[in-house]
Amino acid sequence: MSTTGAAVSRREELLGIAARLFATQGYTNTTVRHIADAAGILSGSLYHHFDSKESMVDEILREFQNELFGQYEAILASTDDARAKLEAAVRVSFEAIDQHPFEVAIFQNDADYLGGVERFGYLAERNQQSREVWVTLLREGIASGALRPDLDVDLTYRFIRDTVWVAVKWYRPGGKLTHTAVADQYLTILLDGIAHA
Repeated sequence: MSTTGAAVSRREELLGIAARLFATQGYTNTTVRHIADAAGILSGSLYHHFDSKESMVDEILREFQNELFGQYEAILASTDDARAKLEAAVRVSFEAIDQHPFEVAIFQNDADYLGGVERFGYLAERNQQSREVWVTLLREGIASGALRPDLDVDLTYRFIRDTVWVAVKWYRPGGKLTHTAVADQYLTILLDGIAHA
């Protein structure tokens, strides 16, 4: 039992090292040797745990996205009002940046490249699913009267997508601003504006 626990823990440790390198150096610039060197092992030893660099990034992205989209689905299925659902989705997104900065950075930086590999076809599906989540939330908001009726849903979706996830480039987990504080300020700007009423 302890041996299995040690193996799982070592595997997770290696995935963590790989995620950091993929996020900071880029997936294509990171080799198996880079990961092995950072882990203090020989390249061949890495193959005891993973069959390729591709397998590592696949596992990193799949686990993260399964968790994130599970949270989005729970928000959509909730009985909360439309504004509360939109706020919850924004908060979950900033929490993901805080809890999984490497995974978010990999997706932001390398999804286009990885999407060209058959194994990663699900990334395009996740992009489409993400669009559907936000568009649904915005349409519910308009229908309920919580959001302006003249809102351009597609434009607003793109604005939210690009302004939320780009935060991975500047937000620092454990820094002066918590992800909750960033989400609060973002929601104030998004829903109430920045001009004095």
